[in-house]
Amino acid sequence: MTDQSERTLAAPRPPGEHRVWPRSFADRLTDPLPGLRTLVRAVRECIVRPPAHTLRQVPLLPFEPGPLPEPGLGSAGVTWAGHASWVISVGGLTVLTDPVWSRRIPGTPARVTPVGVPWEELPPVDAVVISHNHYDHLDAPTLRRLPRDTALLVPAGLAPWCRRRGFTRVTELDWWEAAEIGGVRFDFVPAHHWSRRTLTDNCRSLWGGWVLTDRAGGLRVYFAGDTGYGGCFTEIGRAHPGIDLALLPIGAYAPRRLLRAVHTDPEEAVQAFRDLGAAAMAPMHWATFLLSSEPPLEPLTRLHAAWAEAGLPREALWDLPVGGSRLVNPTPAG
Repeated sequence: MTDQSERTLAAPRPPGEHRVWPRSFADRLTDPLPGLRTLVRAVRECIVRPPAHTLRQVPLLPFEPGPLPEPGLGSAGVTWAGHASWVISVGGLTVLTDPVWSRRIPGTPARVTPVGVPWEELPPVDAVVISHNHYDHLDAPTLRRLPRDTALLVPAGLAPWCRRRGFTRVTELDWWEAAEIGGVRFDFVPAHHWSRRTLTDNCRSLWGGWVLTDRAGGLRVYFAGDTGYGGCFTEIGRAHPGIDLALLPIGAYAPRRLLRAVHTDPEEAVQAFRDLGAAAMAPMHWATFLLSSEPPLEPLTRLHAAWAEAGLPREALWDLPVGGSRLVNPTPAG
């Protein structure tokens, strides 16, 4: 494998090309997945939901919707719609990440905070990036609300699912491949995760994150998708130096014996931020769906503690409420 410090960015792939992929991407797993016996035991022990007494924290989860930002030339705007769904305005495009506007997804209680951006308040969507095919990241009812000529950028192996639903501009990428739309470059980068949509399609499509780069000004936003901690963050930081904002997951991490390999906890998210060399971090993947056993407010409390312990500047932590926005400006050189 080429040393990541010497990696050159790939030329953009042709949009919408039809490609042939291996039947399985299981060889990309960085850790073995929990077996069926482990999962059944977790359900029986009721350790896949927060303890009942901690649900009193739900009304305290941050929800402060506001108007979408209007970034000027060379800047970008980000708005957290909840979970891993962001509205990103960059390079003149409106991009959605892992859009889930549904109140409920299969196998999970209803969302505990509303969507931070009403669908009718969205500007026309130019592109959607998908990190992987789990139901809390790939939501068919939400995608059905989009025009079928919306550009979809998806992991390798996922284009057939999108095309069966009528989408005509689907580009699927392998790790370290890229596409371009209107002056914005979309690089698909590795993550420590997995994929499955049904009982029979384990790891049939890839998983990963996205680096969005405004080619005119060089501004970069990294969307991690869903991931455990590992060496991929250092690799991404080397391949894409000068990330201005990293959108990193901090929730759905307990119990660790079950979820360590695929979900970062808050302390690991801080280390991932440092590995990336990014200028700022905005946490996500918490305060929306109760997917695991940590108390609802614990991810943010632990994130604040880990951030302070690492001696990082408070202004570089953008702990937005659901519906909150910030403008991203290019980090000064040097």
